[in-house]
Amino acid sequence: MKNSKNTGSREPEKVRKPFMTGSPADENTVRTSLRFLGILVLMIFVSFITCSSVSAAGAIIRIPFNIAVILLVLFIMFNNGSNHGSDAVARGEIIYQKNQDGKPYSESEKKICFHPLKGYITGLLGTLPLFLVAVIFAFSTTIVLTGAGTLPSWMQAYTRRSDISDALVNYLQPEGMSLTDYLRIVIRICILPFVNLIGTQNPRSLLILEKLSPVILLLPAISYGTGYLYGPKNRTKVHTMISENSRRMKKKEMRARKKRSVRSSGSGPEQLN
Repeated sequence: MKNSKNTGSREPEKVRKPFMTGSPADENTVRTSLRFLGILVLMIFVSFITCSSVSAAGAIIRIPFNIAVILLVLFIMFNNGSNHGSDAVARGEIIYQKNQDGKPYSESEKKICFHPLKGYITGLLGTLPLFLVAVIFAFSTTIVLTGAGTLPSWMQAYTRRSDISDALVNYLQPEGMSLTDYLRIVIRICILPFVNLIGTQNPRSLLILEKLSPVILLLPAISYGTGYLYGPKNRTKVHTMISENSRRMKKKEMRARKKRSVRSSGSGPEQLN
């Protein structure tokens, strides 16, 4: 505990309660991972709607806006992981107390207690479907350049000239979409805030971004797992706050008792001469 100098204030002493450590995975891991996936898909959808509205805006608006969206998504995942970790520590405290008192508890009750890896495992399992799609796409994607069906508008007039129209006809035949093209749509929707940071006019940078899409999609899971690690710290804050409130209430009661005792002694019966 640190002592404050010449301030007259006292930093409350931290109260830590021991807790039982569980396992990296338990019977609730799959359900929690599916809930994580649902929240992730919802945030991807909301991010797609909001970020699409500024895709054509200038860099001075587009870049700060998309950075804010990215940070907000990571913060929400961090906060969810922190709440999960706090609940797991609270369960661990109960099981620890049962163990100290010699009361029975099941193995499944012990498994759901806090474990440092549980948050990361939950996030990784929840991200797994999108992560696998991103890995497949990252190995198959190539740089997107002008191709068939994308003849620049300034060359349209040359298609009416008989001497060179045959050479340009191939560019007027649109090609069918491949599996990689469909995967590109899905992945770019998932990482649209990052796409907007680069812009669509830089194909080589976009290629690098697409190659890194599996890592980008893991960021929410990493944020969730990191937040989960704050579970013990959050529980320490809760116990410290409860202890401090209890101490203040006791001091308040003692002061009230002293006042009552002073009033009762000062207002005693008058002696008759």
